[in-house]
Amino acid sequence: MKLMIKRTLLLALLTVAVGATAVADKGMWLPSLISSRIKDMRSKGFRLTAEDIYSINKASLKDAVVLFDGGCTGEIVSPEGLLLTNHHCGYDAIQALSSVDHDYLTDGYWAKSRSGELPCKGLQVAILVRMEDITDRLAGGESAEAIVAAAKAEGKGYAAAVEQMYYGNEQYLFVYRVFDDVRLVGTPPSSIGKFGGDTDNWIWPRHTGDFSVFRIYASPDNEPAAYSKANVPYRPARHFEISTRGVGEGDFTMIYGFPGNTQEYITSDAVDYIANLSDPVKIALRTERLDIIREAQQRDAKVRIQYAAKHATIANAWKKWQGEVLGIRRLGTLDKKRAYEARFAAENPSQAFLLDSLHAAYERNITGYYLRELFNETLRAIEMPQMVRFAMTARDHERKRTVAAEFYKNYDAGIDRAIARRMMSEFVRLAPEGTVPDALSALFAAHGGAEAYADYIYDNSSMTTFDGLVGGDASADAAAEFVAAVEPLYEHASRYAYRNLSNVPDIERWYRPYVKALMEWDRERAFFPDANLTLRVAYGKVAGYEYADGEYHRPQTTLEGIIAKDNPDIYDYDIPQSLRDVYSSKQYGRWGIDLDSRRTVPVCFIATNHTTGGNSGSPVLNGRGELIGINFDRTWLSTMSDVEFDEDMCRNIIVDIRYVLFVIDRIGGAGYLLDEMRLK
Repeated sequence: MKLMIKRTLLLALLTVAVGATAVADKGMWLPSLISSRIKDMRSKGFRLTAEDIYSINKASLKDAVVLFDGGCTGEIVSPEGLLLTNHHCGYDAIQALSSVDHDYLTDGYWAKSRSGELPCKGLQVAILVRMEDITDRLAGGESAEAIVAAAKAEGKGYAAAVEQMYYGNEQYLFVYRVFDDVRLVGTPPSSIGKFGGDTDNWIWPRHTGDFSVFRIYASPDNEPAAYSKANVPYRPARHFEISTRGVGEGDFTMIYGFPGNTQEYITSDAVDYIANLSDPVKIALRTERLDIIREAQQRDAKVRIQYAAKHATIANAWKKWQGEVLGIRRLGTLDKKRAYEARFAAENPSQAFLLDSLHAAYERNITGYYLRELFNETLRAIEMPQMVRFAMTARDHERKRTVAAEFYKNYDAGIDRAIARRMMSEFVRLAPEGTVPDALSALFAAHGGAEAYADYIYDNSSMTTFDGLVGGDASADAAAEFVAAVEPLYEHASRYAYRNLSNVPDIERWYRPYVKALMEWDRERAFFPDANLTLRVAYGKVAGYEYADGEYHRPQTTLEGIIAKDNPDIYDYDIPQSLRDVYSSKQYGRWGIDLDSRRTVPVCFIATNHTTGGNSGSPVLNGRGELIGINFDRTWLSTMSDVEFDEDMCRNIIVDIRYVLFVIDRIGGAGYLLDEMRLK
């Protein structure tokens, strides 16, 4: 009886909190509870119903959204399984299909028919079947394992997981259908899809055509199936209609995707760690690695292809962390958190112990979590020893050969050696006192220091080539001593392998009662669960912003911006000649618009939607639920929105769907794909 009373009270508190008036366009809302937001959404221009967004009784917009490759979002845009996502989300798959002779990264690729659609080994997409609040079921004694097992048995290709909301105050079951046969249909060259490269990453104004085109295939009975020539295009329950009418400042926008990680409710302890220790150290370390890789890529075209995806992966978070630190410091987030906590403690003296407990838990765990992050960014970033470690334990020889072949396809021993020299040295310099394993310290001392030891390994290892690894004895290799010496750090990292410092169990256990107490106390605050790579709705509007005093950034960019940046001498700005030709002729077809007394093509726009990693590739919809763009980034001054959302400055960056269609049609020569779509 007590359990039900407490549960009823908590539900009432959550209903009040979720129903509160949101601050501006902040929030990432569970689709199954979106009815609590519909009134606010409609006041801002939305024209559909809650059931149009999410339903388990009929086809709804959720059925056209996919979790792409386990970390991005995509959207289905035709009744034959045609899928759009970001170029950077499909980057690994495109790279895996590329070679020096068929460089799809540089040149792009467009299938001329279904037979030309290229299978992407290992690429999966998942479509949400349903989400279900199972808090009561778990409290009543059911096990999460049993609930998940039952859900997976409901259909072919089903997967399921239990995810916590509000630090475990609510728990939800998510059930998916997983499709393994996904094929590349088309991708623009990187000079469009990655236009601006690292220089423009996280920056506005932006001119990146960050999209790629895939297709989901299924068995003839429309069920998930492994790749087979007998498979046919998937017939979705719902696909997005596409608006070609364009957008204007103030227009309603809605993001429907899988945001990965926010930390809305963390205390000042975590903010201090992020802004003053973790991010600055990781930024500095990645700068060193990127410099080494970039120099090697500039010298060798083969290396440029080999390390393209690695470079992009390293650089993405590197630049994001820089903006995050700037934003946190600009907003005074640390001081605001401390003031909020002081007010909570003063007005809730009986609950003040929760903050004391959180502070103490952080003190106990900061060093351990930092060591894990440092290890990951230094010693674990050295590639060859990771492969040696794998080879020492691999029992399946064929799997060993397969993994090795994939690894050495994109490996350069000279780059790895240079990184090893720097990262070994930096680990010793930055590791907290007493945390360098004794065996590792002894190896460094015996060889004259960390950098000299790195040279010794690469001078004497036979594991820098495929033949050396599959034909040699990894346990007797020069790298084996290093692998054994750092094993305690692997074990330590596994003990702290949590999404954020705040998710370490010794800390997280105090957040459940703390967040519940906040909900009871701060009735005016709009509470939404932190992002955790589950399907969410965020909404806002098309809006420019004042970047600096007297410097207003408009919300739309155009083809003229691309031409202004075009530079054949810089890889990331060397646009295809076909785009130059179309610009010169002004033969834009139906994709041209009149703007500021000129004929042009829209490229990107920005909006106030609350987004984070995982929202890459998310469909951006208008008030009628029509696709108007593909989300791909945030502005640099927005990246602190994982911790604090600033309605005046936070903007998500979207490739205009009209530019996507323009590139497919006029640059890719694949206009036949548009025949599958419903354009409005």
